[in-house]
Amino acid sequence: MLVEKVIEYLEEYNGSVKTQMKLVMFLDACDHVSRITRIIRQPLGNALLLGVGGSGRQSLSRLASYMATYKIFQIDVVKGYGMMNWREDAKKCLMMCGIDNKPTSFLFVDT
Repeated sequence: MLVEKVIEYLEEYNGSVKTQMKLVMFLDACDHVSRITRIIRQPLGNALLLGVGGSGRQSLSRLASYMATYKIFQIDVVKGYGMMNWREDAKKCLMMCGIDNKPTSFLFVDT
């Protein structure tokens, strides 16, 4: 039952974005998605996900944010990205959350 519901959300997510996630949802992955969703929906909820590369931390976080109807804000670090760029990105995210009152997941990846 849980797996089918998460697969439905995944299909909806893939239909709404241009870069689709091709994920195989099994019970453990669905458990992780439900945990992440529960954590981020709490007031001031945040999570630090640890694991080896390719374990699905970013994909499951994106899916959990979609399930919680949160916007995703992710910083694109490119060559020449500095402190001023960081401040502008942080300001943009905070304005979106505070002034526009949009629930947002700040996705900060190690790459």
